[in-house]
Amino acid sequence: MLVLTRRTNQSIVIGPDVTITVVEIRGEQVRLGISAPRHVTVHREEVLEQIRDENRRAAALSGDDTAMLPRRAADGAGKSKR
Repeated sequence: MLVLTRRTNQSIVIGPDVTITVVEIRGEQVRLGISAPRHVTVHREEVLEQIRDENRRAAALSGDDTAMLPRRAADGAGKSKR
């Protein structure tokens, strides 16, 4: 792990197009601003872990569980009527 010291309004650049700037330091809290292209996903670690957990649960659905999901194609939902 690389450990850097930065002050307010100082930045760290990752690759050619991601910049992390220290916006504010208040006590033990640090506010960061992140500038990245739209195709780069940025999540707080705890949010990313929640997403991973949900994906694992969804992937572990059994056949009985999937029977409870809505059947959009079969019931014609979402189709326009002419």
